[in-house]
Amino acid sequence: MINIATTQLWVDDQDAALDFWTNKVGMEVKSDATLPEMGNFRWLTVGPAHQPDISIVLMAIPGPPVMDQTTAQQVRDLMAKGFAGTVFLTTDDAQASYEELKSRGVEFTEEPQERPYGIDMGFRDPSGNSIRLSQLREDFA
Repeated sequence: MINIATTQLWVDDQDAALDFWTNKVGMEVKSDATLPEMGNFRWLTVGPAHQPDISIVLMAIPGPPVMDQTTAQQVRDLMAKGFAGTVFLTTDDAQASYEELKSRGVEFTEEPQERPYGIDMGFRDPSGNSIRLSQLREDFA
């Protein structure tokens, strides 16, 4: 059987991303390890406390030799436009989640709206990644 364990978002600043995802969105740190033998590569993941087997890797944009400067800049440009990756989150109560996140300082790009599949809204992380939060209708869940 194949399962999803992690997904990844490129981030400009891992500390800012960590603060956003834990203090504003309310996720917990799953792992935070710096590997000196890999040039101080930092493996940083967050996820919902009630889903211990799923996490989001907050991946710093690497430099050479992993990624040349031109490619790194292209990734930054796509992030700034909200097109370098999207995380789709769900909630049981869209309005309550919206109010809670807004009170924590999350800035929404789209307020909650009725859609054919449920109630949907959007926000972006500090790096510009697009995040969708939906309360799905039962036949879409």
